[in-house]
This record gives sequence, C-alpha cells and structure tokens, in this order.
Amino acid sequence: MSPISRHRLAPDLEIARILTGLWQMADQEREGRPCDLEGAADAMAPYVAAGFTTFDMADHYGSSEEVVGCFRTRPGAPVTQLLTKWVPEPGPLTRDDVRAAVDRARRRMRVDRIDLLQFHAWSYAHPAWLDALFHLDECRREGLIGHLGLTNTDTAHLRLVVESGIPIATNQVCYSLLDQRAAREMAAYCARQGIALLAFGTLAGGFLSDRWLGAPEPDWGALATWSQMKYGRFIRVVGGWEALQRVLRAARAVADRHGCSVANVASRYILDAPAVGGVIIGARLGERAHFEDNARLDALRLTAEDRAEVAAALATLAPVPGDCGDEYRKPPFLTASGDLSHHVANFPAPYGVETAPDGTRRAFSGTPWEASAGYARAVRTGDRILVSGTTATHGDRAMGGRDAYAQAHHVFDKIEGALQSLGGALTDVVRTRIFVSRIEDWEAVARAHGERFGAIRPANTLVRAELIGAQYLVEIEAEAVVRG
Repeated sequence: MSPISRHRLAPDLEIARILTGLWQMADQEREGRPCDLEGAADAMAPYVAAGFTTFDMADHYGSSEEVVGCFRTRPGAPVTQLLTKWVPEPGPLTRDDVRAAVDRARRRMRVDRIDLLQFHAWSYAHPAWLDALFHLDECRREGLIGHLGLTNTDTAHLRLVVESGIPIATNQVCYSLLDQRAAREMAAYCARQGIALLAFGTLAGGFLSDRWLGAPEPDWGALATWSQMKYGRFIRVVGGWEALQRVLRAARAVADRHGCSVANVASRYILDAPAVGGVIIGARLGERAHFEDNARLDALRLTAEDRAEVAAALATLAPVPGDCGDEYRKPPFLTASGDLSHHVANFPAPYGVETAPDGTRRAFSGTPWEASAGYARAVRTGDRILVSGTTATHGDRAMGGRDAYAQAHHVFDKIEGALQSLGGALTDVVRTRIFVSRIEDWEAVARAHGERFGAIRPANTLVRAELIGAQYLVEIEAEAVVRG
C-alpha cells in the first residue's frame, strides 16, 4: 500500500489528509452502553498500520479521548496525531475553566501537549468565547497545546480572531457535495491566511455512498443514527431526495471511470478543493473499518471532466443558507433534532442587567468607560432599547486589529449581546448609526452591516467622524423596538 498523503499544518505538525473521525463513539455509547477501551484501541491499530495516523476527537465524543490515550501509551505504539475539540456550555468562561478543560483532555489522551485543540463557540453575542480563546492561547504559549484551531466558525468571526492576534491553524467545518458553504468566502480567506480547512460531513452521514443510489426515500422520522438524522435535514434543504439522487448519479458515473466508490468521489472532490487540508471520515471502532476504501480515495485523481460532471449536478441544488457553522446558531438548525435541545440547555444573558425602581433596565458590558463616563451599554424603557455608541472593545483589548470589517462584526456582536440581555434581538433593530474614522473603510463596514442586517433593513446612517481612541476604526449605535 502506498503511503497516505500528508498535509503540513505547521512546521511541527503533519497530518494524514484523510483523518479518522471518532464522533460515532458517542452514538455507539448511547443509552449508557459502556465502551471497551482496550478493544476500541485494538481497532485503531489497522488504521495506523495503513497510514491513517491522524484521529479527530472531542470532549463530547463519548470515550474517544480515553481510547486514543489507551492506544498511544501501549509499548511500541506508532506515532499518531491527536486532534481534539473543546465545546463548552454557553456562559462565562474563566482562566481556571479553560485550564481545567485543557488538563482534562491531556489526562484523557495521556499526553503532555495536545497536538491541536479546536474550539467551538455556541454564541458570538456572549463575549465568553473570546475570553476562552485568549486563555487557550496562553496555554499554547506555555506548551500545553501545540496549535489552536476553530470548529464551525464563520468567515467573519474567523477573521475577527485572526486579526485580533490569535494564531489559528485550522477551521473544521461541514463541507460536502451537498454543503458548499465553505467554497464561498471561507476558502478564499483561509487560503490567504494559510489556515487549513478540515472538512467533516463529506459523506453526509453515509448518504453520499453507493448504498443510497436508487434507493427509496427513507422514513425521515426513523433513521438509525444521529448522523443520518442530521444530514437528512441537509438533503431536504438542498432539494430533497431527487436532488440527492442527481448528485449520486453524477458521482457514480465518475466512479465507474475510475473503478472506485461513490464515497471515494464525494470525498476526493472536497479534498481537492482550495484550502482543504484534510477530510474527516467517521469510524465505528470495533464495528466497521473502511481504511481499504479510504486508501483508494487517497490514490484517486479526478480529471477536469470528472469535476465538471459533478459540478453540473451540484448546480441543480438549492444552496445551504448562511456561512459555515450557522446550522448551530440560527434557523434552520441542521442538527439531528432540528434544534439545539440535545446540545445546549440554555443561553445565559451575555451582560449584567440592573433594573431601576421605575422599571428601566440597563445592560452593562463591563468596559471601563461605562463606569468612568457614567453610561450603560444599553437601556430599555417599555418596548424600546437604545444601545450606546459601541466600539470593538473587549475588556482592556481592542479587537479586530486594523481591520474595520472585523471590528464592525465585533461591534455588532456586542450590540446583539446587549439586546439579548434586555429581552430583544437583532431582528428588533429599527435604526443604526455608524461612524467610521477613515472614509476608505466605509465599504467594508457597510458590507459587515449588510451581512448582519440584510434581512432586517433598519434605517441607517453612516458618516465619517473623529473617534476617541486611535485604535478604533468604527463606532455604532442602535435603536430597537421589541415586538410581541
């Protein structure tokens, strides 16, 4: 067997371009079924022997971290690359919370240094996600983490993190023949920044395989796995069962020319896409092994004709709405349950709120100027919420560097957080006022405004003004009327 292709994420970290994903361990352990750690570790050995040495895990993927820890500490165990994720509950995250999470992963995986830790944020409106990333970067600088990645992060917020000085090696996102969101702005930005996309869902829970070609439409309410329940929603969004069949027929025609499987074609198409460092293919350790088929995928080379035939089928699909990761943050929730009920219990208010004797409610984001200058981030009286002029300040940091677009998105996050804290939402906004310090930034800021308010269409004013603080390129205020 030929060596499996590799991708260098960093000078000290090279991964197999076909990663073995262990998310199905959570499914295997449903209803309290115990995991045989030693048996699952035994099942890793053939993958590693075949050159698939990179494993992707998460704190919530059942016993996945313990299994790889068991495998890597065996005498004479070969070198592996262990990538994991941290997906904390919404709400405040302290330095101690972050270090406890890092130490827990290190303990489970039996490593001193995590090769790559990928962070998922449930909400950008709550500033805790930024606190967590800055604390994780401290752990990286101390050597507890080799490299930081993100997962399910949209382009605007990936850019915000990078421009704020946090080095990001990867962004793990859903990317398949059915879900082409990453091919939009995300791939171009990652290519410019040298960030590798790690694509999951490339087989859409197994639907992008020969098994489903020509098969009758399943009962969507009686699917066997969480993955099928999730990707069944993607299928219905892009056009339904016949839309899937068009894609499968095109992939089968290509596969016939190469003597391979539909799954091979589906994964190779994504593996060849710009900025993609690797595709993650799930494994049910101890139940089914696909490393021989994955080896054929690694050897497959698609021609221009092949890609054109697949692209023609993709052009008939309705696009998945939004950017990468939106399926976890806004409707339509393309999750197994169709909402976040099996992921998150509740979303705490982003900011503290004080209620005056007359019923006026005030939200405070905690910036030092609110106390010293005597104002609130936002005030609610009756059904009206007024949000003060807001800059890209987070604690004692100015976010977004010298990138006005990134700064604007952070400002909109803070406005959204203030509105949520007072019982409102961005959809309640009826007016925005934007002040830019450099007139050449107006277009980037207006584009960010369009991305957040394009479906809301508040009244808006944008002017050039001299802002207080040379580090700030944009300041924005908002007014909202809470309906219902």
